[in-house]
Amino acid sequence: MRIDVHQHIWTRGFVDALRARTTAPYLDGWTLYLDGEEPFAANPLDHDVDHRLTLNQDLDLALVSLSSPLGVEHLPPADAWPLLDAYHDGALELPTSFRAWASTCVTEVDATRTAKELDRGFVGLQLPATSLLDATAYARLAPLLDLLEDRDRPLFVHPGPASAPGTPPWWAAVVPYVQQMHASWYAFRAFGRPRHPRLRVCFALLGGLAPLHVERLIARGGSARGAVDPDAFLETSSYGHQAIDAITRAVGVEVVVLGSDRPYAAPAETLLGEAAARTMSVTNPMRLLKMEGAVPR
Repeated sequence: MRIDVHQHIWTRGFVDALRARTTAPYLDGWTLYLDGEEPFAANPLDHDVDHRLTLNQDLDLALVSLSSPLGVEHLPPADAWPLLDAYHDGALELPTSFRAWASTCVTEVDATRTAKELDRGFVGLQLPATSLLDATAYARLAPLLDLLEDRDRPLFVHPGPASAPGTPPWWAAVVPYVQQMHASWYAFRAFGRPRHPRLRVCFALLGGLAPLHVERLIARGGSARGAVDPDAFLETSSYGHQAIDAITRAVGVEVVVLGSDRPYAAPAETLLGEAAARTMSVTNPMRLLKMEGAVPR
């Protein structure tokens, strides 16, 4: 079973919910408006389910998630939950070769409501990296992380909003997203893991390559102890052989999982060999999800 743990698709209900809004985030036709960013002309084909199934024909399972840079999770609850409900309902209606990460509002933590969503059939919970950057954040979101430990479900940490007016179109993906993931990886190491010893967590885009900075950590007084956390996974979206090879040398191939970030990128190709490719696309995702064979709904 070849698994891609990181894709996005806007279902019809979610698109309608975005079009019903007049403040960011909202859609005008297929033009997306976000705070602090230039209008983005989305391609409807990117969110066509049949087209995605064709692109995914080399996969057995794709995990979709809400795109946290939209900023939905950071909205006030009255604004966030209608969009979250539309996302959740649409994700559960996708064909069986898809499963989904649940999402939640982070401005007002509601573990009870989040638990009800998880129990509808989601593989785990996605949180924006911008909500998990320091000790205070981990203390505030502890009820959600406790919930995941109690349910034995994983956490997926994804880049959050990145307002960067006046920058090139690639800037957000290359600068703030990477910085957010770098910071969230070290915040989890310092504050998350001690508080949540049983939590399985997966960091998007190889954690912003944070594990490669362990030498600097040691040089500045930190410890290499715990640098390899068997339950802290790193997914490969938007990176290729060079970065993936470097990460596997730092933390081992056993915590790297295949993620593409479709429709924004394609699955990574590496030169690490068939055994490593299978480990990253089959063995490790199954361990992250604690699944054997197919994941039941």
